[in-house]
Amino acid sequence: MRVATFTIGDERRVGLVDADAGSVAPFDLSADAARAGVVALIGRAVPATLSPLPLDRVRLDAPVPRPARNIFCVGKNYHDHAHEFSRSGFDSSAAAGAVPKHPIIFSKVPETVIAHGEPIRIDPSVSAAVDYEAELAVIIGRGGRGIRAADALDHVWGYTIVNDVTARDLQGRYSQWLIGKSQDTFCPMGPFAVTRDALDLGDTVIRCLVNGELRQESNTRHLIFDVPTIIATLSAGITLQPGDVIATGTPAGVGIGFDPPRYLRAGDVVRIEIGPIGVLENRVEEIAR
Repeated sequence: MRVATFTIGDERRVGLVDADAGSVAPFDLSADAARAGVVALIGRAVPATLSPLPLDRVRLDAPVPRPARNIFCVGKNYHDHAHEFSRSGFDSSAAAGAVPKHPIIFSKVPETVIAHGEPIRIDPSVSAAVDYEAELAVIIGRGGRGIRAADALDHVWGYTIVNDVTARDLQGRYSQWLIGKSQDTFCPMGPFAVTRDALDLGDTVIRCLVNGELRQESNTRHLIFDVPTIIATLSAGITLQPGDVIATGTPAGVGIGFDPPRYLRAGDVVRIEIGPIGVLENRVEEIAR
């Protein structure tokens, strides 16, 4: 099932997407419930749908428009990216080795989230090294603490796409990555979410293009730490909540991996493709001073 969070008029709705028909059928949810986006579907039977609307008549919102708490993220979780990042000089964890022995966990604040089509806003007075990172994100459906890896996928509601936009100079300046990862607009999310059954974690392609040029192309089967391992690691002492979002890491091909680095500039368009979910595309804008 492919689901959209969207706004029509002044009202947010959640609906079932029919990609072939180019339409979205709103679920029969209250306005209060729909404000949470796809989280409104967690822990309940799938509601009935109302008359479909053309997708080009609605404004897509992020599937989880405002996460209830920080987005959990995993760093250096593809072998090729782990090596390119360690070579970059911006990796504060490089002393422990290029490939981590345990998942590297950091977070992004909820205010970073923007929707497909909204601008990534860069501030040259704050950072001169803004990068892109295409990632598959997990949406938790059933919370829990001490979740075993063998049971972890039972706690997943579904998946979406995120762009873990990063200020590399800030990431290198501070031992913790929060500031470099949490600038306003630095987490484009969407365009849709899919339920757990709609995506094969063992064989899903992730691609990222900047201005039409292919920069990243990999497959979820190349994750160093798979989704069950990530969930087991996070929930060992932290109670996961329904609606939590976990970004699983990015493959090689980010801007920092080029010589010289190829950072984002005003006017660039970043396009991330994960087949079952769709295409997340955002243009870069510079904040006027």
